[in-house]
Parts: sequence; structure tokens; C-alpha cells
Amino acid sequence: MFNVINIVEIIEKGSDMRVILIGFVILTLFFACTKIKHNKKSPVAVLPPLSFEEADLRADSVLAKLSLNEKIEMIGGHNMFYIKGYPEHGIPQLYLSDATQGVNIRRHLPDQLEKSTAFPCPIGLTATWNINLAHQYAKAIGEECRAGGIAVLLGPGMNMYRISQGGRNFEYFGEGPFLASQMIGNYVEGLQSTGTIATLKHFFCNNTDHNRRTSNSIVDERTLHEIYLPAFKAGIDAGARAVMTSYNQVNGEWAGQSDYVINKLLRQDLGFKWLVMTDWWSVWDPVKVIKSGMDLDMPGEAFEWMPSLKSLGDIYVRNSAMRLLQENKIAEEDINRMVKSIIRTSVSMGLYDRPIKDEYFLSKYEEHEQVALKSAREAIVLLRNDNNILPLDKGAGKQILVTGEFLEEIYAGGGAARVEGYNHITMKKALQDEFGESVKFDESPSNEKIQKADIVLLSVGTRDSEGYDRSFNLPEEMENKIIKVASLNPNAIVIVNSGGGIKMTDWNEKVAAILYAWYPGQTGHRALAEIISGKVNPSGKLPITIEKRFEDSPGYPYIPEGDYLRSNWDDDLNMDLPVYDIHYDEGVFIGYRWYEAQKIDPLYPFGFGLSYTSFEYSDFKVSNATINKGDSISVSFAIRNSGAIAGAEIAQLYIRDVKSSVSRPLKELKGFGKVFLEPGESKIISIALTEKEFSFYDEKIHSWRVEPGEFQILIGSSSTDIRQQVKVTFL
Repeated sequence: MFNVINIVEIIEKGSDMRVILIGFVILTLFFACTKIKHNKKSPVAVLPPLSFEEADLRADSVLAKLSLNEKIEMIGGHNMFYIKGYPEHGIPQLYLSDATQGVNIRRHLPDQLEKSTAFPCPIGLTATWNINLAHQYAKAIGEECRAGGIAVLLGPGMNMYRISQGGRNFEYFGEGPFLASQMIGNYVEGLQSTGTIATLKHFFCNNTDHNRRTSNSIVDERTLHEIYLPAFKAGIDAGARAVMTSYNQVNGEWAGQSDYVINKLLRQDLGFKWLVMTDWWSVWDPVKVIKSGMDLDMPGEAFEWMPSLKSLGDIYVRNSAMRLLQENKIAEEDINRMVKSIIRTSVSMGLYDRPIKDEYFLSKYEEHEQVALKSAREAIVLLRNDNNILPLDKGAGKQILVTGEFLEEIYAGGGAARVEGYNHITMKKALQDEFGESVKFDESPSNEKIQKADIVLLSVGTRDSEGYDRSFNLPEEMENKIIKVASLNPNAIVIVNSGGGIKMTDWNEKVAAILYAWYPGQTGHRALAEIISGKVNPSGKLPITIEKRFEDSPGYPYIPEGDYLRSNWDDDLNMDLPVYDIHYDEGVFIGYRWYEAQKIDPLYPFGFGLSYTSFEYSDFKVSNATINKGDSISVSFAIRNSGAIAGAEIAQLYIRDVKSSVSRPLKELKGFGKVFLEPGESKIISIALTEKEFSFYDEKIHSWRVEPGEFQILIGSSSTDIRQQVKVTFL
């Protein structure tokens, strides 16, 4: 329900006509929504977010109603996933739920959704390179949040893909800061259009889950601003209302209690004004937390099943605040700042003025399933297609043998991001539906069966999860099976379900085809079967570089000497482990930037993906050959589908600084466009470039700048497949 008393208070406090008009609009919508609240054919109206100034005014009036004890109760979480509410003051309890790829239903909590859509994992979404689809994907998740009374989604996650072994890579948006930023901005806008708060996480440089609470990321200023902050900046610019800090230390201090991380980088440099929360059990010094710019300590307490944390003493902000006030280590104004930020953020999104739960959105699940299916169709990447073995002709009477992992299990990545889904279509069912009696399944086929099959589909993959990293290498048994099948049958097609890159070097050229399906969600195997049969033309491209061996990668080595990769959560809360340093010595050279600078050939480059058709590039033009400071230029080119079937191409624009005073990558992605083309059809792609796209972060002036001189603009189908280029001069 709208809170009429608080609206009247705004009108009384506001002195200008604008505030009065806003109050009038809210009152009008209150009466309108009162009339339709039982009409499940229409959703409750969501107003555009209030500005910071408008929300700040409202927050003052709400804050004034609270006692000191009530305020203290609000700055620490309650019951694991809630922000304390005071209905008598017009403050509802707020439910926070994971995560980026759908709603994680917490069955042990009350009033949970009966079901939620399991979408393809975010790294798969990024492989679509489709910013409009990112908006639709997030909007669908936001609508399910509304259906379940979820005020705050604990996503999107956006830590960069620095190492292929990272346990949470599947939750994130790849290795390219520009690509991730474009996807994140549209994700945030889509999610928050439903009235659900987006939480940007994990701020920041949390690029490994190996002993994540005791890792210390040592990173220089330029690298922070060029690589690890742009996606957060994009989310902030898109209006994200919450940020969650990470588990790790950044340059010697835990992110969630670091004045440098929160007050300096997040609030001052990136201009973030809204709610900042900790990740669950990630801070240890309540005074530092309160002084750092943090607003909310989650979950605010330890539980009986967590003896290792209970032994650390009074480390929680909510429990410690009164004592710290009495000891004059903090002031009540510190508490007021934190509570006001929580209130300000909430009222800016209308959470105090309308029902958070709206069961109208339960009617939207069929639409959401279609968004998930479309995402999977565009996410799957065809990496290899020797002799055009794909697509398979269903009418040719060929016998298809299917073996391997994940045939009757839909793996989704573990931890907070896991989404159960519903209406599951397993790989086995999808292939049966698509190919009928032509397809046979055998977990352990004999050599004779493998040899006699016309086609062998071999499913492999990894079980990625929050809480630990996994090896770049596949398990030995799985690796040996691939090599065996490939040696017995030249028509072996490998299907990979994984949240990141895996080692394929020893069998890549021995198999006929490779389809990278990521974790495709509840209906994604239907998309896979459609691509195998040719109903759908694959259009996904890698948002990562896949190396030949892990030792080639920029993050190697990072496991402390004498330590080892785990495969469970046993040590996740073990704060007795020593803090270990991770030196980001590669600087701005991560991903394809690293491999090009080091002259190391990866197995598959960033931006790579095959199609069942072909594309030609032509008519490359720039609006100006010279660029003045503050100006922009337009780049345009034509793409023609020169093949026989409809398909989509993702054209990529890279910029190279020909001569620079600092080390810069050989090229950097600064634009892209995805076009769908019928056979013989052509379309023009135009990309605008501003001064920002030519700039680097200068540590001497602590800001971005562009140096005069020549730049190359390169257009290609991947980071290594450059089709056209031209030089321009920045004056």
C-alpha cells in the first residue's frame, strides 16, 4: 500500500512546485492502484525512480521517526536475507535474493516462489553479444522477483574473467571490460524497470574463489580503472541502486571495510550514491566497516553451525554499534548515515509506496521461458566444424550414438547463483525429440558401438561453483574418453557444458566438431538440439580467450606454494588460513590483450565463433580522418550474408594506439554490432566513437586522457580475424 502520511510529509517539506506535483502523481497512482490491486490482469504501476535529492528529502522524514535502537537494528541483516522493517513507521521488511541468472528459491524461508526460470548462465548470455537480449533476460528475472516479493536481487555479478579456473566465472560477463559494460548497463536497466533493485557485485577484484576470504588482490591504479571498474561504472550509470563488496582484500584491506575501496573508488571516483552492502560474512572490524562508507552488514550475525566465525568474537556491526557508541569510537551520525542510505535507496525505487509482491507476474512465466530459450540459442558457440559435419541431416538415416556427462542432469553452476528451474528439458530428451529413433544413448559404449555409429555426440564439462576454483584440465577419465572416441570414430562431436574455458588442446584437432553450450538453463538443451539439426544457425561468440594450457594465461600462477585446488566448501569459512597475495602483474593485459602482447597463440581467441553461413565485410568508412578533443566520429561498414542460409554475425571494432607514452594493448574492443541477415542480404552497421574510446587512465593525473597521434580502427569477426582497418588522427 502507498503510505499517504509520508507523501503528505514530502509535500509539506518541499518548497517547490516540482515536489508538490510529484506528490500529486503518487497520490493519483495510489488511488488508481487501490482500485486495481485485485485485478490480476494488470500489474501494480511502477513509477520512475526518484532522484537522489528527492529520495534524500523523503529519507530525512522517515529517519526522524526511528529510535537509536531501531536504527541500529537496520544496519545489520536479519534472518540471513532480510533488511529489518518497521511497518508502524511505513518501513517494510525487505527480502534480498540471489542471483544474476534467475531467482534462487530458498526453500527454508517463508513465502517463497513455487518456481523460477533457470536462464542460461551469464557468461553464456554474454556470448550472445546481444545487448537487447540482456535487457529482456534481466527484465524477466525482475518480473519473477516481483512475483515473489523480492525487493533486491543480489546481482548482476560482474567480476572479470582473469583466470579460467575461477569457480564463479559462469556468473560473470567475460574478460572484456567494454563487452561486459555494454551487457551490464542493459541488464541493470531491464531489471530495475520492474521496480526490483539491482545489486552490482562483487566490488571488486574478486577473481578467484580459492580461499576467497583470505586472498589479497594487489592491483595498480591504472589496472583498476581500465579493467576492473568499467563494468561497475556502467551499472552505476544505468542507475543501479545497490553494490555488494567482495570477500577478498584489495591492496591489503578487506574490501567491505576499506575506506579506499568504498569511499574513494566507489563513492568518489565512480559517483555511487546509494546502498552499499557487504557480502555474507566478509568483514571483521565493525569500526572500519562503519567508517568505510558501508551501509549494511550482511547477514549481520553468525549461527550455531558456524563455530569458526563465532570464535572470532563481536565482529558484527549490529551487535557492536551500541558498545562502540559508548566507547566514542563511532558517533550516532555514523549510524544515521548508514540507515539513511538504506531508506533513501528504498524510497527512490518506490519500495515504501507500493506492494513489493505482485502476483500478476506469475502469468509471465511462459514469456520468460521463451527469453531463456532465445538466450540459449544465441549463446551456444560453434568452435569447430571440420568438413561442415554440422548441421546433421535428420533425413539421412544416420545412426547417432550419444554418450558422456550431463545427459539427464541440467547443471547450472553451484552456490548462491544456482537456480532450480522447472519444465526441465534434459539433453537426452531434447535429442530424442529432435532426432527420434536415429539417436541411441549409452553411458559406456563398446569400441564396436563407437566405430559403427555414423555420428558420436560426446557430452563433457565441469561442475563450477562458488566457494572454490576448479582445474582447467578435465578429469583424467573424461579426457581419456574423448581421445578414445576420437580415435575410433572420425565423426565425433564434443558438447561442452562449463562456466569457463577448459583444456581441449590434446583432442581439439582430433574431433570433428565442438559446441560450447555453457550452462544453458532449463530449456537450453532444446536450443542445442536445434543447432545440431540445423533448425537454428549458431551465432554465439566467445566472451573469453581459451588458452592451450593454463600456464599460458595471465593469472598463472596464483595458488600459494604447497596449497592445492579444493572441490568443496570445507575451508570456505576458515579464517585461520593465512592471507595470500595475488599480484596482478599483467596489469591491463588480461585476456586477448595478454596473448597478443606475449605473442602466445591461444586455442580459441576472444570473439571467435563459427556459423553455418558466411559473411562479407565491405564499404568501410569513417566520418572524419581527424578528431578534435571533445568531438566524436562515426564508423560504418556493410555486412553481407554470402552463404545459403539465414544467420547472424557479430562484428567487432577494435582500436590500436600506434604510439603511446605508456604500454597499451595491441588493440582494445571499443564497439560491436550484431546483425541478422537472410541469404544475400546486406546491412550497414554504424558505431560512434568518442574521446573516451581512445583514452587510457593516466596514473600521473589520476584521470583519463587521450594522447594526440595516430590510431588504427580495426573491424573484424573476432579479435584475430580483422577484415578491414583505417588510420585516424587525434589532434
